[in-house]
Amino acid sequence: MNKKVLIAGWFSFEHGHPTAGDIMALNSTTAWVEEAGLPYDVAFDPPFTGGVNWRTVEPTWYSHVVFVCGPFEQGNYEADFLSRFTNCRLIGLNLSMLVPLNRWNPFDLLLERNSTATVRPDIVFLAREPLVPVIGICLVEPYPGALDAVANQAINRLISTRHVAVVYIDTRLDTNSTHLRTPAEVESLIARVDVLVTTRLHGMVMALKNNVPVLAIDPEAGGAKIVAQAQKIGWPVVFQADALDDHELNNAFDYCLTEQARKKALACKHQAIEMAEQIHAELVLALTHSESLENTYRSRINNPENNAWTKGLLSKQKTEPYWLRKAKADIKKTAKAVLYWSLPTPFYNSIARTKNPFR
Repeated sequence: MNKKVLIAGWFSFEHGHPTAGDIMALNSTTAWVEEAGLPYDVAFDPPFTGGVNWRTVEPTWYSHVVFVCGPFEQGNYEADFLSRFTNCRLIGLNLSMLVPLNRWNPFDLLLERNSTATVRPDIVFLAREPLVPVIGICLVEPYPGALDAVANQAINRLISTRHVAVVYIDTRLDTNSTHLRTPAEVESLIARVDVLVTTRLHGMVMALKNNVPVLAIDPEAGGAKIVAQAQKIGWPVVFQADALDDHELNNAFDYCLTEQARKKALACKHQAIEMAEQIHAELVLALTHSESLENTYRSRINNPENNAWTKGLLSKQKTEPYWLRKAKADIKKTAKAVLYWSLPTPFYNSIARTKNPFR
């Protein structure tokens, strides 16, 4: 008898809802079949590729059929599959049998995960999947003057070429698309990624504060607060949205994954803390020894024209009822959220170049 194995599972059905665990169990199964010295095919349906279609292969090609991982019951999918390979040796592996075994067991060998007869450890415990870097992405929402869409597209191109696990992190607390509720929750998530890619100032700050290398992109042409902050504390991995280069971004990303980058992040953190403590001391001094503050205050009070710029804005507010201003603000907020998460792809010509340490 010529032996050949067909390995199938819920990844063999387009609407089978396969999970990462199913594929990890599959990888263990293929390794074990190879260990047994037998040739095999894997039955795949979209979106997976590279296997065979179990509906069109000739059942006589296979001596054994292994169905691996997931729930298994007397359903339509199971009936179609089993009836096609009824003359093969049927093996059930790592299955949760939903029908009591004293009523139904279609397999010639059943090594189930759980059934009415027994419970076994899931074979995913034996899977040897390599871990990949965890990358946080923290994006600013669109605002006037920002090239956020240019930056977002560059980030998409960068991440699409990498085998990494991506976690989106939203720092806003009035409305948070990533279900974070407090500053501690936001910072705790940022602190646990391997690298943060961000167009937000406080994304960069919280990353470096927790020794996490950060690839920062200032969304404003020519650079604004993000570039200024990075230069002040000595962090080198910062770009301007109007001067992005994919090759430079890839080199910078590679650097961020190194131990050297973590040491640099630590050094920048200590430098920033030392300078920020001076702000702390200056404020306390002003509150407790207030002569200079008091003089500035009296000068402002004695010159009311300093606040003339507010009159036009305040008079406009009075002409519109509160409910109308709130409705306009809500519409604007919704529109920003839609644009933010759809990550649009406008085309910008004549992108300027600027100096960058990773060119």
